[in-house]
Amino acid sequence: MKTVTLALSLFFVSIISMAQETKGVNIKVTIDNINSNEGKVVAGLHTQDTFMAGPGIQNLESTIENGKVVLTFTNVAPGSYAILTLHDENSNNRMDYQSNGMPAESYGMSGNDMSLGPPNFGSAKFEVGNEDIELNIRF
Repeated sequence: MKTVTLALSLFFVSIISMAQETKGVNIKVTIDNINSNEGKVVAGLHTQDTFMAGPGIQNLESTIENGKVVLTFTNVAPGSYAILTLHDENSNNRMDYQSNGMPAESYGMSGNDMSLGPPNFGSAKFEVGNEDIELNIRF
């Protein structure tokens, strides 16, 4: 019985130490040019595989105060990522479009590339290493 208890104790200690070793960094995102406090801002942290293909690997939302939000993605492992953000003015959890197909709600992405056409991962991509990151995204 002592052997089993000792083995289980060592197993749990190794799991806890592995979890501490794989702790990632925080990515703090500030958006401070929001046109109104109506609705909410939603943001997704994406890999190249999830970019423009659905939810991100982490998804956050925040109410808006004085035209500004601050969101923090936590425990992000090193790698290449992009962030997509949306001012969901009517809180329907999706992008709304005008009759001509243009977005009716403000959006932004890491890299702040606002060229015509849909966002692409290459222009929004940033690298995560071992230090926390602070980004400003503009709508």
